[in-house]
Amino acid sequence: MTIRISIEALEVIDAIARKGSFAAAAESLFHVPSALTYTVRKLEEDLGVTLFDRSGHRARLTEAGAELLNEGRHLLDAALALESHVKRVATGIETHIGIAINDLFNMQPIYALLQAFYAQGFGTRVKLTREVFGGSWDALLSGRADISIGAPGEAPAGGGYATKLLGQLEFVFAVAPHHALAKLQEPLENQDIIKYRAVAAADSSRNLPPRTSGILSGQDVLTVPDMQSKLEAQINGLGVGYLPIQLANRYAAQGSLIIKQVAEPKTIAPTFLAWRNNRKTGIGKAQQWLLKRLEKLTLEELLIH
Repeated sequence: MTIRISIEALEVIDAIARKGSFAAAAESLFHVPSALTYTVRKLEEDLGVTLFDRSGHRARLTEAGAELLNEGRHLLDAALALESHVKRVATGIETHIGIAINDLFNMQPIYALLQAFYAQGFGTRVKLTREVFGGSWDALLSGRADISIGAPGEAPAGGGYATKLLGQLEFVFAVAPHHALAKLQEPLENQDIIKYRAVAAADSSRNLPPRTSGILSGQDVLTVPDMQSKLEAQINGLGVGYLPIQLANRYAAQGSLIIKQVAEPKTIAPTFLAWRNNRKTGIGKAQQWLLKRLEKLTLEELLIH
């Protein structure tokens, strides 16, 4: 049996889908566009299907192409894991490490830590991703990340990971000064809040059930991509909701938000540093180095103020 789909071809299709064009994908892969065009056309001929709709300005996947990429990404993840495993067996050092970072966290402490990490000369490639809410756990359990900084709330079932409590994350209810709820007597009751739209940051989970918090049953919801978008939407009066107390206090001091007491406040949420912990293969030297330093960071240092 001849295998017509190569890992290289899957990487090419993935890059084109993410970048939106053959030229941008070629640049990200350090190839010339003609090489990518050849790879895709050869695969299309071998499979007898069209993978990209090239009629518009952007290269768009056909239904068959989307299905191939969806399943192919599992193979890419497996190939990456195999490569990393083989090198770790030989040297004890990972080829790649993925780090998922809660979108409530400031990147600067992470960048400072990475400066010191690169100075060690491990040769390990690092990929940083931003995750929202339960996506921090999902990235870890699905294999998108080896380390998750700021995984919130109760850990999902499944195991295969270790955790360290970073601290307790406190939220407060905030509204724009011109919002109708700003003038209501405190504490705000649920029957008052439910009349107005809530703003929610979309959980970035791909496999775990998306989590929601602080939204009342039947309440209108504006869903935005991340916490920064949620903050801006609430400042503009598009809706109301809970924000980390450090962030809310900053904008309340500027007069952009008003913090309101509520009759049924959102509970304080534990926030974790978590990492994959394979008992058979253990943790490589690069990840050990990173974890040792990450465990020294405090929640106060990491949070966006």
